[in-house]
Amino acid sequence: MIRVLNSRPLLWVLLALPGIWLLSRWATGGATYGEVVSDSGVWATQLLILTLAITPVRLMFRRGAWVSWLMRRRRDFGVATFAYAVTHTGIYLFRKSDLQLILAESAEAWLLVGWIALAVFLPLALTSNDASMRLLRHAWKRLHRLVYVAAILVFVHWVLSAFDPFVAYIHIGVLASLEAVRIALQLRQRVM
Repeated sequence: MIRVLNSRPLLWVLLALPGIWLLSRWATGGATYGEVVSDSGVWATQLLILTLAITPVRLMFRRGAWVSWLMRRRRDFGVATFAYAVTHTGIYLFRKSDLQLILAESAEAWLLVGWIALAVFLPLALTSNDASMRLLRHAWKRLHRLVYVAAILVFVHWVLSAFDPFVAYIHIGVLASLEAVRIALQLRQRVM
């Protein structure tokens, strides 16, 4: 049982299932473009929150096999976040399929912020491997702190692009709470 839970391929299958389900619904006419592009963005955002939640969880619950498991899989969740963001972008590009229209829309604030967020995520995804960690050493951690910049950009993109940004605001509240906990716990540890 432990071996199954530690299986990285199984984790990747589980992480891919919502995307496969979304794309199959779109391909069979069971979901509209709007539903699929929205849902893929929500999945990317929720995985981003999960990825960022791992540090506060580690600070709150230092011991425990499940905390260690989360820490070992944090990069997997981050790469899955990027995969859903690329899927979200790919759905948009496929639907528009006109370079002039895409370039014209790229000047709009909601889309420009989304493109910048994706650009910030790209080097993080490309360096989320052991070889990059060894090569970059201390610079790897500094580079990966850009995830906080990317998170802000993602939420700005979501608020600006949503018909009703209420759900985005709920997610922003969750992320802000987690980050407040992380900062408070890190400050408390420095004082001790």
